[in-house]
Amino acid sequence: MLGNVPARRLDHLVDRCRIASVAHHSSKTLPFMARSVIFTQTPRCARCSFVPRWCICAGFQAIDCPLQIEVLMHRREIHRPTSTGRLINRVMLHSRLHPFATETPPNRDAIVAPDSTPWILHPRGESMPSTTPPANLQVILLDGSWREAARMTQTVSTWGRLVRLPMHTPGRYWLRKQQGEEGYSTAEALLVLLGALGLKAAEAQLRLQFELHVYAGLRSRGAINLAEDFLATSPLPAAMPALLEQLHQRRPEPRET
Repeated sequence: MLGNVPARRLDHLVDRCRIASVAHHSSKTLPFMARSVIFTQTPRCARCSFVPRWCICAGFQAIDCPLQIEVLMHRREIHRPTSTGRLINRVMLHSRLHPFATETPPNRDAIVAPDSTPWILHPRGESMPSTTPPANLQVILLDGSWREAARMTQTVSTWGRLVRLPMHTPGRYWLRKQQGEEGYSTAEALLVLLGALGLKAAEAQLRLQFELHVYAGLRSRGAINLAEDFLATSPLPAAMPALLEQLHQRRPEPRET
C-alpha cells in the first residue's frame, strides 16, 4: 500500500506515528521518541541539519571559551540530525569533531595535545578535580548512544582522566529517551562542565543554542504539544522572541521532484 508514497513523505508519516502518544505525556515522564536519521531524499540545511521549515541558523552564535573540546562521534551518530555533538562542533570555536569507528578508532596522538590535561567526561569516572585551570584542559566528549559511548570508552579510557560531573538537575534533551544520570546529552555534559569551571558566559550562550536545537527538533517531528511544554520552561522566549516568532511563521515547503 505504501509502494507509491515518496520517500520524504513516508519518512514524515513514520515520524508522525512515532509521536502519536505525545499529547498525553506526563510532565515527569517523557514518551519514547526514536532517533531520526538523515535521509538523502529529505532536503536539510547543510549547517544545522534540520529541514528548511525549522532551520535555526538565524539564531546561530559562535561561542568562545578557553577549553579545547574534542568530540568523538560514533559513526552512527553522524547521520542523526538530533546529535548534540554536531551542535557543539558548530557553535564552539575551539572544538573539533572526530568520527569514531570501532574497527578503525582514532589515534590518541592525533587528538590529545602533549602539553594538555585531557579529561574524558564519563558518568563512572572520578569526581571532578577543582584545581585545574580551564586553559590547560582538553575535554574529550563521547557522542553516541549509551551503548555506543560505552564501547568508545574501552578505546579511549587510557587517553586521560575519566571525570564524573555533578549532574543533579533533570535533563532537557527531550528528543531522546534518556537513561537516568547516564543519559544526559553530550551538550548537557558540556554545559555542566562550563558551569562547574565558572565559565558562565559560555554556559549561558551554549544553553540557548541547545534549547533552540531541542525545540526545533520537537517541532520538526510534529510534536507541537511537547514542544510548547518544553518552551514553557525554557529561556528561549525571553532571549530570542523575534527568532521564535520567525520560526512560527508558516513557510512553503520545497516542492518534490
